[in-house]
Amino acid sequence: RPHRTELYEDPPPACWPIIYSPEYNITFMGLEKLHPFDAGKWGKVINFLKEEKLIADDLIVQAREATDEDLLVVHTRRYLNKLKWSFVVATITEIPPVAFLPNFVVQRKVLKPLRTQTGGTIMAGKLAVERGWAINVGGGFHHCSSDKGGGFCAYADITLAVKFLFERVQGVSKATIIDLDAHQGNGHERDFMDDHRVYIMDAYNRYIYPGDGFAKRAIKRKVELEWGTEDTEYLQKVHTHVEGALNELRPDIIVYNAGTDILDGDPLGGLAISPQGIVKRDEVVFKAARRRRIPILMVTSGGYQKRTARIIADSILNLHNLGLIDKELATSGAGNPKVEQMIRDSVKDLTNLSLQ
Repeated sequence: RPHRTELYEDPPPACWPIIYSPEYNITFMGLEKLHPFDAGKWGKVINFLKEEKLIADDLIVQAREATDEDLLVVHTRRYLNKLKWSFVVATITEIPPVAFLPNFVVQRKVLKPLRTQTGGTIMAGKLAVERGWAINVGGGFHHCSSDKGGGFCAYADITLAVKFLFERVQGVSKATIIDLDAHQGNGHERDFMDDHRVYIMDAYNRYIYPGDGFAKRAIKRKVELEWGTEDTEYLQKVHTHVEGALNELRPDIIVYNAGTDILDGDPLGGLAISPQGIVKRDEVVFKAARRRRIPILMVTSGGYQKRTARIIADSILNLHNLGLIDKELATSGAGNPKVEQMIRDSVKDLTNLSLQ
């Protein structure tokens, strides 16, 4: 269905494919403090990156809020109508007092930030294809499916990004979701249950929420982790299975759900990965994608401790230091095989000329 959407307007070429909006952050009379989630972590990530002089405000892509029309590409009208009930939103976000607020307040203070992050993920999909990589500093709502939210996830941004690409971007017909949040990504799994265009790898603590047995049937590569899994075992498994997944099927896009709730001490994740382990994990995934020249879209997903914002920023800085993400590289179309072939051909022509 080709219909107009603001989410696909091109950002200025000088921008990094890093997507964010101050609208991401949920701040409301301290209510956000009732949830273990750091509802301002997205803004903190950006501040750390600014302090390190990696980015400036005018160099990041401003996320736009996903409209109803956008959301209906995946969600049922019935589900979107349910979000007009504050108690439904309270259940999904796990912040009980939200149930007692008028819905217009809930829409503005809770759902609008989540819709803006969702718009950010959709925008990041197109940018990743064009530039080889993109990072949405928010998003990764992997417990939400077309007709059901849960676990702080009210919109199915991963499903939306993939469906938008399938419907609107030429040459994208296969996608791989690499879900490395501590929890099973049952939302996108339910949405893509019978869709052979989507390959799902999911590594998660097998004993925690959501334990969705039905959704597990959609996982092509299931890595079930034990309580307290540590760096060495974890990184070895991630490396083996990411390589295996990408060797099994070469997708046109990788959606990487990079949850930081695997961090040691996370109240919900139950794993014991160090900050350095998380940075290394992201490096492993980006290396695998870049080496194969597969565009990669990263979303930040779960992570429930105050120090996760610093770790996400450190990971992005590390990817940059290693040359795995690069503004120049990105804007020159690297990662886009057609562009790279053109560059190779012209280099060859020049070499031939100089040899003659």
